[in-house]
Amino acid sequence: MRLIPVLSLLIALYAIGASQAVARAAEGASAREDGRSGKDGKAGAGKDTKDTKDTKDTKDTKDTKDSKDASADDGSKGGKDARADAGKDDKANAGKDAEAKPKSKPRSRARPKPPAPQALSAHDLAALAALQSSLAPAAAPPAAAPAIHKEVTWSYEGDSGPAAWAQLAPEFAACGSGHRQSPIDIRDGIHLELEDVAFDYRESAFKVIDTGHSIQANLAAGNSIRVMGRRYALVHFHFHRPSEEMVEGHQSEMVIHLVHKDSEGRLAVVAVLLEPGARQPEVQAVWNNLPLERNEEQPASVHIDPAHLLPENRRYYTYMGSLTTPPCTEGVLWIVMKQPITVSQEQIDLFSRLYPYNARPIQATSGRLIKEAQ
Repeated sequence: MRLIPVLSLLIALYAIGASQAVARAAEGASAREDGRSGKDGKAGAGKDTKDTKDTKDTKDTKDTKDSKDASADDGSKGGKDARADAGKDDKANAGKDAEAKPKSKPRSRARPKPPAPQALSAHDLAALAALQSSLAPAAAPPAAAPAIHKEVTWSYEGDSGPAAWAQLAPEFAACGSGHRQSPIDIRDGIHLELEDVAFDYRESAFKVIDTGHSIQANLAAGNSIRVMGRRYALVHFHFHRPSEEMVEGHQSEMVIHLVHKDSEGRLAVVAVLLEPGARQPEVQAVWNNLPLERNEEQPASVHIDPAHLLPENRRYYTYMGSLTTPPCTEGVLWIVMKQPITVSQEQIDLFSRLYPYNARPIQATSGRLIKEAQ
């Protein structure tokens, strides 16, 4: 149906073009007629002048002959009369010449007026507007308003504590419905000759951040582990008090969780239990670089070696679990070192001032397989 207005528009545009062509043709014809009129006028004027001259010569000859005859017949008349007659004849001839001279007027022909261009009808104007609208580039859709991300507040106690995590947000649903949640009480593990975890840790730059739930150290790239045929890069480590894991019902004073991720996004967490004892230099380096504000990274002026956070004996427990904080994502490989390391009571107390309790309660094992290195 849109073709009909377009055809009407094209016909109207064709009519306007034809009218303009006719007007140009008429103007050309008028110009040619004017040229011919000027030429004819000049030719006529020349012919009239020649005729007048011939008439005058004939009359002058006749007058001269008559004058001579009269002079012969009237020989008694004097030169005075002859001069008088000649003067009269000259005046008469001059008058005749003046009457005989034609008044030439240029012949002109009225120029035809060019036809006025035909005005477009309202229907054609509407069709033209529709065509212009269809040919105009489509306007870009208005930019969508940026989504406002409202961070969900959760904690370790009260109405936003672990018992309510699953109801705080849809993405936290696994915290209540998951079947492989962490932490667990590690017991009744199967004793096996497990492969050693290949730790590739080195001295690295780091930044400290108070997340509002723990103290966390974000490390520069270059640290990793290899276990069960996969390589996991160390991303960060953080602290909990008391330890979230239990071993045969025993809960340690604190725990360090070293969080790793592989190239496909799979997570592996190495848990190192902390007991009161000697001061730990790497932990102290983190405390020394605590930021003054929460959620702001504080670059450290020194480097730390995460290998110094590992016990000498590298035997471990392993099982499949989840993150211990919302959204409680499952599919996490857990490696819990059997031997703890020590931190000073002063270091424990400093963390306790900031986070006196930030541990999720023990979750059901639900028949999961737990392996224990011999």
